Amino acid sequence: MSTRRRFGALVAALALLATGCAGAGIPVDPAPVGTVGQPQPANVGGADPTSSGPNSGGCNTDSLPPSSSITSGSTMAKIQRRGRLIAGVDQTTYLFGFLNPANGNLEGFDIEIVKAIATALFGSWQGHVQWITIPSSERENVLKSNAVDIVVRTYSITCARLKDVNFSAAYYQAGQRVLVPKDSAVKGLDDLGGKKVCAAKTSTSLSTIAKAASKPIPVSVSNWSDCLVMLQQGQVDAISTDDVILAGMAKQDPNVAVVGSPFTKELYGVGIPKGQEDMVRFVNSVLESVKSNGTWQTNYDQWIAPVLGHASPPTVSYSGG
Repeated sequence: MSTRRRFGALVAALALLATGCAGAGIPVDPAPVGTVGQPQPANVGGADPTSSGPNSGGCNTDSLPPSSSITSGSTMAKIQRRGRLIAGVDQTTYLFGFLNPANGNLEGFDIEIVKAIATALFGSWQGHVQWITIPSSERENVLKSNAVDIVVRTYSITCARLKDVNFSAAYYQAGQRVLVPKDSAVKGLDDLGGKKVCAAKTSTSLSTIAKAASKPIPVSVSNWSDCLVMLQQGQVDAISTDDVILAGMAKQDPNVAVVGSPFTKELYGVGIPKGQEDMVRFVNSVLESVKSNGTWQTNYDQWIAPVLGHASPPTVSYSGG
Protein backbone atom coordinates (compact mmCIF):
# COMPACT_ATOMS: atom_id res chain seq x y z
CA MET A 1 0.00 0.00 0.00
CA SER A 2 1.36 3.43 -0.95
CA THR A 3 2.20 6.00 1.66
CA ARG A 4 -0.63 8.22 0.40
CA ARG A 5 -3.18 5.40 0.69
CA ARG A 6 -1.98 4.49 4.18
CA PHE A 7 -2.26 8.12 5.27
CA GLY A 8 -5.77 8.34 3.85
CA ALA A 9 -6.87 5.21 5.71
CA LEU A 10 -5.47 6.61 8.96
CA VAL A 11 -7.33 9.89 8.50
CA ALA A 12 -10.56 8.00 7.79
CA ALA A 13 -10.12 5.85 10.90
CA LEU A 14 -9.50 8.88 13.10
CA ALA A 15 -12.55 10.59 11.64
CA LEU A 16 -14.67 7.51 12.36
CA LEU A 17 -13.37 7.35 15.93
CA ALA A 18 -14.13 11.02 16.47
CA THR A 19 -17.63 10.52 15.09
CA GLY A 20 -18.25 7.58 17.44
CA CYS A 21 -17.12 9.57 20.46
CA ALA A 22 -19.18 12.55 19.48
CA GLY A 23 -22.23 10.35 19.03
CA ALA A 24 -22.57 9.89 22.78
CA GLY A 25 -23.32 13.57 23.22
CA ILE A 26 -22.53 15.77 26.16
CA PRO A 27 -22.78 13.90 29.48
CA VAL A 28 -25.95 14.72 31.40
CA ASP A 29 -25.72 15.48 35.12
CA PRO A 30 -27.78 13.07 37.24
CA ALA A 31 -30.82 14.35 39.07
CA PRO A 32 -29.80 16.32 42.15
CA VAL A 33 -29.89 14.31 45.37
CA GLY A 34 -30.87 15.97 48.61
CA THR A 35 -30.22 14.77 52.14
CA VAL A 36 -30.99 11.07 52.51
CA GLY A 37 -32.31 10.00 55.91
CA GLN A 38 -31.36 6.79 57.66
CA PRO A 39 -33.64 3.86 56.75
CA GLN A 40 -36.23 3.05 59.40
CA PRO A 41 -37.40 -0.37 60.61
CA ALA A 42 -40.66 -1.65 59.19
CA ASN A 43 -44.00 -0.71 60.78
CA VAL A 44 -42.85 2.38 62.66
CA GLY A 45 -45.85 4.13 64.24
CA GLY A 46 -46.95 6.30 67.12
CA ALA A 47 -49.10 5.80 70.20
CA ASP A 48 -51.27 2.69 70.21
CA PRO A 49 -54.79 3.13 71.62
CA THR A 50 -55.04 -0.63 72.24
CA SER A 51 -52.08 -0.78 74.61
CA SER A 52 -52.71 -0.50 78.34
CA GLY A 53 -50.58 0.46 81.28
CA PRO A 54 -49.44 -2.00 83.92
CA ASN A 55 -52.29 -3.32 86.09
CA SER A 56 -54.71 -0.75 84.67
CA GLY A 57 -58.33 -1.49 85.46
CA GLY A 58 -57.90 -2.44 89.11
CA CYS A 59 -58.74 -6.14 88.69
CA ASN A 60 -57.45 -9.04 90.75
CA THR A 61 -54.37 -10.37 88.95
CA ASP A 62 -53.77 -13.30 91.32
CA SER A 63 -53.35 -16.58 89.51
CA LEU A 64 -54.77 -20.03 90.31
CA PRO A 65 -53.18 -22.27 92.95
CA PRO A 66 -50.48 -24.66 91.68
CA SER A 67 -51.18 -28.26 90.76
CA SER A 68 -48.80 -30.76 89.17
CA SER A 69 -51.53 -33.31 88.44
CA ILE A 70 -51.84 -34.47 84.82
CA THR A 71 -55.08 -36.31 84.03
CA SER A 72 -55.76 -38.16 80.79
CA GLY A 73 -57.98 -35.45 79.30
CA SER A 74 -55.98 -32.46 80.48
CA THR A 75 -54.26 -29.83 78.36
CA MET A 76 -50.91 -31.17 79.55
CA ALA A 77 -51.77 -34.74 78.46
CA LYS A 78 -52.64 -33.47 74.98
CA ILE A 79 -49.28 -31.69 74.77
CA GLN A 80 -47.53 -34.88 75.89
CA ARG A 81 -49.30 -36.91 73.20
CA ARG A 82 -48.21 -34.36 70.60
CA GLY A 83 -44.64 -34.79 71.78
CA ARG A 84 -43.68 -31.13 71.98
CA LEU A 85 -44.50 -27.91 73.81
CA ILE A 86 -45.14 -25.00 71.44
CA ALA A 87 -43.73 -21.84 72.99
CA GLY A 88 -43.99 -18.24 71.77
CA VAL A 89 -40.74 -16.47 72.65
CA ASP A 90 -38.50 -13.56 71.73
CA GLN A 91 -35.25 -13.74 69.80
CA THR A 92 -34.28 -10.07 69.96
CA THR A 93 -34.14 -9.16 73.68
CA TYR A 94 -30.64 -9.72 75.00
CA LEU A 95 -30.49 -11.47 78.40
CA PHE A 96 -34.16 -12.59 78.33
CA GLY A 97 -34.80 -14.12 74.92
CA PHE A 98 -32.26 -13.81 72.13
CA LEU A 99 -30.66 -15.80 69.33
CA ASN A 100 -27.00 -16.39 70.10
CA PRO A 101 -25.16 -15.88 66.79
CA ALA A 102 -22.21 -17.93 68.00
CA ASN A 103 -24.15 -21.18 68.35
CA GLY A 104 -27.56 -20.50 66.77
CA ASN A 105 -29.39 -21.26 70.04
CA LEU A 106 -32.12 -19.29 71.77
CA GLU A 107 -30.87 -18.18 75.18
CA GLY A 108 -31.85 -16.02 78.15
CA PHE A 109 -33.90 -15.95 81.34
CA ASP A 110 -37.28 -16.46 79.61
CA ILE A 111 -35.89 -19.30 77.54
CA GLU A 112 -34.93 -21.10 80.76
CA ILE A 113 -38.52 -20.80 81.99
CA VAL A 114 -39.74 -22.56 78.83
CA LYS A 115 -37.15 -25.30 79.31
CA ALA A 116 -38.34 -25.86 82.89
CA ILE A 117 -41.98 -26.24 81.79
CA ALA A 118 -41.03 -28.64 78.98
CA THR A 119 -38.86 -30.69 81.35
CA ALA A 120 -41.77 -31.02 83.78
CA LEU A 121 -43.92 -32.36 80.93
CA PHE A 122 -41.44 -34.67 79.21
CA GLY A 123 -38.57 -35.30 81.60
CA SER A 124 -36.25 -33.32 79.32
CA TRP A 125 -36.77 -30.20 77.25
CA GLN A 126 -34.40 -31.25 74.48
CA GLY A 127 -36.32 -32.39 71.41
CA HIS A 128 -39.62 -31.44 73.05
CA VAL A 129 -39.90 -27.69 72.39
CA GLN A 130 -41.12 -26.02 69.23
CA TRP A 131 -39.87 -22.45 69.43
CA ILE A 132 -42.08 -19.82 67.75
CA THR A 133 -40.43 -16.39 67.70
CA ILE A 134 -42.97 -13.56 67.79
CA PRO A 135 -42.96 -9.76 68.11
CA SER A 136 -44.48 -8.18 71.23
CA SER A 137 -47.58 -7.16 69.29
CA GLU A 138 -48.48 -10.79 68.51
CA ARG A 139 -48.47 -12.20 72.03
CA GLU A 140 -52.24 -12.08 72.56
CA ASN A 141 -53.00 -13.11 68.98
CA VAL A 142 -51.01 -16.36 69.06
CA LEU A 143 -52.65 -17.31 72.35
CA LYS A 144 -56.19 -16.44 71.22
CA SER A 145 -55.72 -18.50 68.06
CA ASN A 146 -54.13 -21.40 69.99
CA ALA A 147 -51.09 -21.21 67.72
CA VAL A 148 -48.93 -21.75 70.82
CA ASP A 149 -49.32 -23.45 74.19
CA ILE A 150 -47.56 -20.70 76.14
CA VAL A 151 -45.99 -17.29 75.62
CA VAL A 152 -42.88 -16.49 77.68
CA ARG A 153 -41.73 -13.12 76.39
CA THR A 154 -41.28 -10.40 79.04
CA TYR A 155 -45.08 -10.51 79.22
CA SER A 156 -46.53 -8.14 81.84
CA ILE A 157 -49.70 -9.25 83.62
CA THR A 158 -52.41 -6.60 83.16
CA CYS A 159 -56.16 -6.41 83.64
CA ALA A 160 -56.69 -5.61 79.96
CA ARG A 161 -54.74 -8.66 78.84
CA LEU A 162 -56.52 -10.91 81.34
CA LYS A 163 -59.71 -10.33 79.37
CA ASP A 164 -58.18 -12.18 76.43
CA VAL A 165 -55.64 -14.62 77.90
CA ASN A 166 -54.75 -16.42 81.10
CA PHE A 167 -51.56 -15.80 83.05
CA SER A 168 -49.46 -17.82 85.42
CA ALA A 169 -48.34 -16.30 88.68
CA ALA A 170 -45.59 -13.70 88.34
CA TYR A 171 -42.10 -15.13 87.91
CA TYR A 172 -40.23 -11.82 87.56
CA GLN A 173 -40.68 -8.19 88.64
CA ALA A 174 -39.30 -5.40 86.46
CA GLY A 175 -39.76 -1.62 86.37
CA GLN A 176 -39.93 0.82 83.47
CA ARG A 177 -36.97 3.20 83.06
CA VAL A 178 -35.28 5.21 80.28
CA LEU A 179 -32.32 4.50 77.99
CA VAL A 180 -30.42 7.37 76.32
CA PRO A 181 -27.03 8.04 74.73
CA LYS A 182 -24.38 8.62 77.39
CA ASP A 183 -23.87 12.21 76.22
CA SER A 184 -27.59 13.02 76.65
CA ALA A 185 -28.73 15.50 79.29
CA VAL A 186 -31.87 13.42 79.93
CA LYS A 187 -32.05 11.98 83.44
CA GLY A 188 -35.50 10.40 83.28
CA LEU A 189 -38.99 10.47 81.76
CA ASP A 190 -39.67 13.99 83.05
CA ASP A 191 -36.92 15.37 80.79
CA LEU A 192 -38.39 13.94 77.60
CA GLY A 193 -41.14 16.46 76.87
CA GLY A 194 -41.52 16.92 73.11
CA LYS A 195 -38.83 14.32 72.40
CA LYS A 196 -39.27 11.05 70.52
CA VAL A 197 -39.33 8.01 72.79
CA CYS A 198 -39.41 4.48 71.38
CA ALA A 199 -41.29 1.44 72.68
CA ALA A 200 -42.74 -1.78 71.25
CA LYS A 201 -46.27 -1.84 69.82
CA THR A 202 -49.05 -2.93 72.24
CA SER A 203 -46.60 -2.87 75.17
CA THR A 204 -47.47 -1.42 78.57
CA SER A 205 -44.37 0.75 78.12
CA LEU A 206 -45.86 2.48 75.07
CA SER A 207 -49.03 3.32 77.01
CA THR A 208 -47.01 4.75 79.90
CA ILE A 209 -45.04 6.97 77.51
CA ALA A 210 -48.22 8.22 75.85
CA LYS A 211 -49.76 9.12 79.23
CA ALA A 212 -46.64 10.75 80.73
CA ALA A 213 -47.16 14.26 82.12
CA SER A 214 -44.03 15.51 80.36
CA LYS A 215 -45.71 14.72 76.99
CA PRO A 216 -43.00 12.88 75.07
CA ILE A 217 -43.74 11.77 71.49
CA PRO A 218 -44.34 7.99 71.40
CA VAL A 219 -42.70 6.04 68.57
CA SER A 220 -43.76 2.41 68.23
CA VAL A 221 -41.96 -0.48 66.53
CA SER A 222 -42.42 -4.24 66.30
CA ASN A 223 -39.36 -5.28 68.33
CA TRP A 224 -37.19 -3.73 71.01
CA SER A 225 -34.10 -4.24 68.87
CA ASP A 226 -35.65 -1.82 66.35
CA CYS A 227 -35.75 0.82 69.09
CA LEU A 228 -32.02 0.41 69.70
CA VAL A 229 -31.25 0.81 65.99
CA MET A 230 -33.34 4.00 65.82
CA LEU A 231 -31.61 5.40 68.92
CA GLN A 232 -28.19 4.63 67.44
CA GLN A 233 -29.17 6.40 64.21
CA GLY A 234 -30.53 9.47 66.03
CA GLN A 235 -34.11 8.85 64.87
CA VAL A 236 -35.40 8.82 68.47
CA ASP A 237 -34.13 10.55 71.58
CA ALA A 238 -34.70 7.73 74.05
CA ILE A 239 -36.12 4.27 74.66
CA SER A 240 -38.37 3.53 77.61
CA THR A 241 -39.35 0.07 78.78
CA ASP A 242 -38.61 -2.46 81.50
CA ASP A 243 -35.21 -2.13 83.11
CA VAL A 244 -34.19 -5.69 82.22
CA ILE A 245 -34.76 -5.05 78.51
CA LEU A 246 -32.86 -1.78 78.68
CA ALA A 247 -30.05 -3.49 80.58
CA GLY A 248 -29.63 -5.91 77.69
CA MET A 249 -29.38 -3.00 75.24
CA ALA A 250 -26.80 -1.23 77.41
CA LYS A 251 -24.82 -4.48 77.56
CA GLN A 252 -24.80 -4.60 73.75
CA ASP A 253 -23.96 -0.91 73.18
CA PRO A 254 -21.49 0.80 75.56
CA ASN A 255 -22.51 4.22 74.22
CA VAL A 256 -25.95 4.14 75.90
CA ALA A 257 -26.98 4.11 79.55
CA VAL A 258 -30.06 3.43 81.69
CA VAL A 259 -31.11 6.55 83.63
CA GLY A 260 -33.64 7.45 86.30
CA SER A 261 -35.47 5.34 88.85
CA PRO A 262 -38.18 2.80 87.95
CA PHE A 263 -41.59 4.46 87.59
CA THR A 264 -43.77 1.38 87.07
CA LYS A 265 -44.07 -2.12 88.50
CA GLU A 266 -44.12 -4.82 85.81
CA LEU A 267 -44.88 -8.41 86.81
CA TYR A 268 -44.02 -10.96 84.13
CA GLY A 269 -46.19 -14.05 83.76
CA VAL A 270 -46.47 -16.97 81.38
CA GLY A 271 -49.28 -16.36 78.90
CA ILE A 272 -51.72 -19.28 78.43
CA PRO A 273 -54.87 -19.51 76.26
CA LYS A 274 -58.27 -18.90 77.87
CA GLY A 275 -60.09 -22.03 78.95
CA GLN A 276 -56.89 -23.84 79.96
CA GLU A 277 -57.01 -23.32 83.69
CA ASP A 278 -55.43 -26.74 84.23
CA MET A 279 -52.36 -25.54 82.32
CA VAL A 280 -52.25 -22.39 84.46
CA ARG A 281 -52.15 -24.52 87.62
CA PHE A 282 -49.50 -26.81 86.13
CA VAL A 283 -47.25 -23.93 85.06
CA ASN A 284 -47.63 -22.39 88.52
CA SER A 285 -46.42 -25.67 90.05
CA VAL A 286 -43.37 -25.55 87.77
CA LEU A 287 -42.64 -21.95 88.74
CA GLU A 288 -42.89 -22.84 92.43
CA SER A 289 -40.37 -25.65 91.89
CA VAL A 290 -38.04 -23.36 89.94
CA LYS A 291 -38.04 -20.90 92.84
CA SER A 292 -37.71 -23.45 95.64
CA ASN A 293 -34.96 -25.61 94.10
CA GLY A 294 -32.65 -22.70 93.32
CA THR A 295 -33.07 -22.78 89.53
CA TRP A 296 -34.60 -19.30 89.45
CA GLN A 297 -31.68 -17.81 91.36
CA THR A 298 -29.12 -19.64 89.24
CA ASN A 299 -30.69 -18.34 86.03
CA TYR A 300 -30.99 -14.82 87.43
CA ASP A 301 -27.38 -14.78 88.57
CA GLN A 302 -26.24 -15.95 85.14
CA TRP A 303 -28.25 -13.55 82.99
CA ILE A 304 -29.42 -10.55 84.98
CA ALA A 305 -27.35 -10.05 88.14
CA PRO A 306 -24.16 -8.92 86.31
CA VAL A 307 -26.14 -5.97 84.94
CA LEU A 308 -28.81 -5.13 87.54
CA GLY A 309 -27.39 -6.64 90.72
CA HIS A 310 -28.97 -9.02 93.22
CA ALA A 311 -32.69 -9.82 93.24
CA SER A 312 -35.02 -12.54 94.48
CA PRO A 313 -38.15 -14.09 92.97
CA PRO A 314 -41.30 -12.01 93.39
CA THR A 315 -43.70 -12.91 96.19
CA VAL A 316 -46.99 -14.21 94.79
CA SER A 317 -50.45 -14.93 96.08
CA TYR A 318 -53.12 -17.14 94.57
CA SER A 319 -56.85 -16.74 94.15
CA GLY A 320 -59.20 -19.26 95.75
CA GLY A 321 -60.41 -22.35 93.91
